[in-house]
Amino acid sequence: MSDSATNTLVLLSGWGCDARLWQALDDHWSAGLEVMTPDWPGYGARTALADPASLEALADAMADDLPRDAVWVGWSLGGLLAAALLDRLSAPRALVLLGMGERFPHPEGVTPTALARFRQAFRRDPVATHAHFMRWQLGGEPSPRAAHRRLRTLLGDEINADAATLAAGLAHLAEIDNTRRLATPPCPVHRLAGEDDPLLAPAVRERADYRLPGAGHCPPISQPMRLTRALAAIAVAPTRSLAEASLETMP
Repeated sequence: MSDSATNTLVLLSGWGCDARLWQALDDHWSAGLEVMTPDWPGYGARTALADPASLEALADAMADDLPRDAVWVGWSLGGLLAAALLDRLSAPRALVLLGMGERFPHPEGVTPTALARFRQAFRRDPVATHAHFMRWQLGGEPSPRAAHRRLRTLLGDEINADAATLAAGLAHLAEIDNTRRLATPPCPVHRLAGEDDPLLAPAVRERADYRLPGAGHCPPISQPMRLTRALAAIAVAPTRSLAEASLETMP
């Protein structure tokens, strides 16, 4: 039985990708779910914030898109931001961190030095750096080239995001630390990760509640069926651990 009559998922994209990414899941959802895919401010057709670095302004802008009777699913930077907004918005039924830990930089993953170099490269050449990241994040997928073709089919080759928003997103990746918030969270928190995610440290992947086999950092592209089943299991019973889900729900 579901914990609530409303089984709503709000899917939040990561750095450099607008909400069209989630179209990769369209053919795999089970019946009875409501799926929302709002863009962050500055992505797609959505107006950028006057101060893209402000979490307070971000919370105000996203308040109507992040209802308390839904499960928030944040992928990569989207998960980092969603967790940060727990201090500023009413808590959801559950929070799903997909491909993200309490913080992003890690000595055994993307180090602070590597992230600083990436930010410098973005300031010099945003277009080339964004294109590099689109390929880099797919390095752990079973077929990186096929995954890249699929991502380009969904998103195109143009950067569909405001440059100041992208720069602020890199600052958020470097600076936000949700360790305290997630130590005593106001809602259930589920951690999902691709088994071969090249952007996560091994220790972060191992702490995940569910590791998606045959997936890297972008499970919506490489494992859409497994991912939608995992998210459906959380939507139906957000307080239940994924380890308790049936094999029919969680292949």
